[in-house]
Amino acid sequence: MESNNTIWIIIRRMRIPFLVIIVTFSISILGMTLIPGMDDQGHPYKMTFFDAFYFVSYMASTIGFGEAPYTFTYPQRMWVSACIYLTVIGWFYGIGAIVALVQDKRLARELDIARFRKKIRELREPFTIVLGYNNITHQIIDWLNKEGIRVVVVDKDAEKVETLDLENFIPEVPSLAADVTHPETLKMAGIHKKNCQAIVALFEDDVKNTKIALLCKLLNKRVKLVIKSTTQTQSEHLHNLGVRYIEDPFDFVSNRIYLALTSPSLWLLEMWIFGHILRMRHREVLPKGKFIICGYGRMGHALERALKKAGIPYAYVDIKSTIYKEEKQSAVFGDGEDYQTLLDAGVKEAAAIIAATKDDLINLTILATARKINPEIYTIGRENTLDDLSIFKSARINRVYILERILAEFTYLFIARPLAYRFVRLLHSRDENWGRALVDRMHSTLGENPLHFEITIDEEHAYALSRELAAGRKIRLGALCRSRADRSRQLPLIVLLLQKNENELELLPDDEFPLKNGMKLLIAAIDESKNDFEYIVNNYYELEYVIGEE
Repeated sequence: MESNNTIWIIIRRMRIPFLVIIVTFSISILGMTLIPGMDDQGHPYKMTFFDAFYFVSYMASTIGFGEAPYTFTYPQRMWVSACIYLTVIGWFYGIGAIVALVQDKRLARELDIARFRKKIRELREPFTIVLGYNNITHQIIDWLNKEGIRVVVVDKDAEKVETLDLENFIPEVPSLAADVTHPETLKMAGIHKKNCQAIVALFEDDVKNTKIALLCKLLNKRVKLVIKSTTQTQSEHLHNLGVRYIEDPFDFVSNRIYLALTSPSLWLLEMWIFGHILRMRHREVLPKGKFIICGYGRMGHALERALKKAGIPYAYVDIKSTIYKEEKQSAVFGDGEDYQTLLDAGVKEAAAIIAATKDDLINLTILATARKINPEIYTIGRENTLDDLSIFKSARINRVYILERILAEFTYLFIARPLAYRFVRLLHSRDENWGRALVDRMHSTLGENPLHFEITIDEEHAYALSRELAAGRKIRLGALCRSRADRSRQLPLIVLLLQKNENELELLPDDEFPLKNGMKLLIAAIDESKNDFEYIVNNYYELEYVIGEE
């Protein structure tokens, strides 16, 4: 029935124009067959139905006369004169209806839906449905596309969908303008398909996110959900719904602050997963002493939890950006009253200040004002959107937390690099000594800028290894980490995490760990060792050489 919507719209809109054309043609043809004419011998003659239809067709279409069986008589000419006006009016009416039909928004909508459905039907690869198109999801789509992961986008705003279409992502990103809270929309996007891998909903409205999570769980219990939540109550509610991955940007920032204060090596390992070099720069070292939090909303409360947990003294200034702008009629922080507020909070003796309001300009001017009062103070700023990145860079703030980028990074990691995501989560259960030992080991083995990659032991990704394991051969993890040029030397790589199954993980597995098909590995390496490892697990001869008599 869905596929017939377009046809029914055309039939309904063109029904009367078709009837008008049919009636005018019928009357004209009937008259031509009934009115007697005369042949070139002077004998009476009547046109056949086909001759009449042929003549009326080129007459009505205004192609012009140039062919008829015989010269018309005056009665025929009078009838033709009447039919000219009758059929031309009918044609003009029909053409006007066609033009109006082409411009019909409902028809255009149905055509868009039909094209979208066709693209979803043709998707054979695993894909992710992204609900809503904005700065965050644009970045996520870009990263996933580079990984070869197909993405489907749905947004209620037609202009945003048109903007997405102009991006020309390769491979193509099917998109549709529709209400994402309707079950039918999710069905059209392919939530029922077996290759639907995940659904991403990062709206600012927690209620909307919860509704989407509930609908998705009802429509497909197996699909992974990436849902944004900005309150602890909301997160607990989503947990009760069975949502495994809940994104709270304020919680992410809070955790990073806590790690940076208590376990710098663990902080460094987490940041390395997201592209940071494996070395902490001087300006990234958080000072010891009193912190001041400016802005006591959701992020302020999350920061308070981190500082309390780390045992750091703090004070807060309860600045609500919306109220501040209404009262001051400005988004610039820094008049005499503002100076006094910071002085009362102890900015002169404070070691660091965090500007955590939801207005970027207020955050920037808070930090500028604090630095005027205390030039040595360490500045940390909350940046809400990616649009203002260049401004924050120019302000020379010691540390900037870009909420949109953090959300995009964690979402991308969860979908494209699930083992790396789980490794980051496991870091929070370790201590500084463990982290420092791993960082030192990685430095000595891989240098300051290693890469990380994931590999699954199956025929698609590790053909030779998978076939040998399937044949019953016992192979240890350490045997694979030898150089294919000289098996007595170890490859410069470190297996950070091994996943036995969905629920069992082995952090830093030892060399004696027995391998099995289906296991997944997260490996830190350099380019050369990554290429060697992938070559070994896929080539029988190289594999046989490195494992020897295993």
